[in-house]
Amino acid sequence: MKGLLPRDPLVRYSEHVAQFGKHEFAKAQRAHEEGVIAKRGTGFYYSGKRTREWLKFKAVNEQEVVIVGYTEPRRSRKYFGSLALAVRDKAEKRWVYAGHVGTGFDQAALKFLYETMQPLRSDKKPFYQKVKSENATTWLIPKLVGEVKFTEWTSESEMRHPVFLGLRTDKRALDVVREQA
Repeated sequence: MKGLLPRDPLVRYSEHVAQFGKHEFAKAQRAHEEGVIAKRGTGFYYSGKRTREWLKFKAVNEQEVVIVGYTEPRRSRKYFGSLALAVRDKAEKRWVYAGHVGTGFDQAALKFLYETMQPLRSDKKPFYQKVKSENATTWLIPKLVGEVKFTEWTSESEMRHPVFLGLRTDKRALDVVREQA
């Protein structure tokens, strides 16, 4: 198969393994890779069409976060658009921006979180970093702890592709730090 590919620096051949998928996935996780692609051995590839013949298994990370703000809702969504997130830098004793999360909520969760956040509204941003949608953000006193899953940390120290999993009532906000893999 490798011989069929053109000699082009933009095209790379990925080795394949005919079995031991769980082992290869664990290896990808340890190497901090995005995940693995699995293909049914007898399946075909159809350009531009998603099928169950090829599946992508993403290696994801989870992180406790502190909810420090929310943006206004857009379009038909009610309550809020996304949550601004932070973690604690224990050495510097300050909050550090960790990104926004705008997915993972059903209608009931949106309403519950919105109502839970209202008593925590604040005029003060809890960290010094400039963030997107800053002028449209309602800041909160950093007390609510949540859990998100995400693919990786960006070079700007933000979570890539975060998805909100839920609130954590067993953690104090001041104990939430960026977890190391």
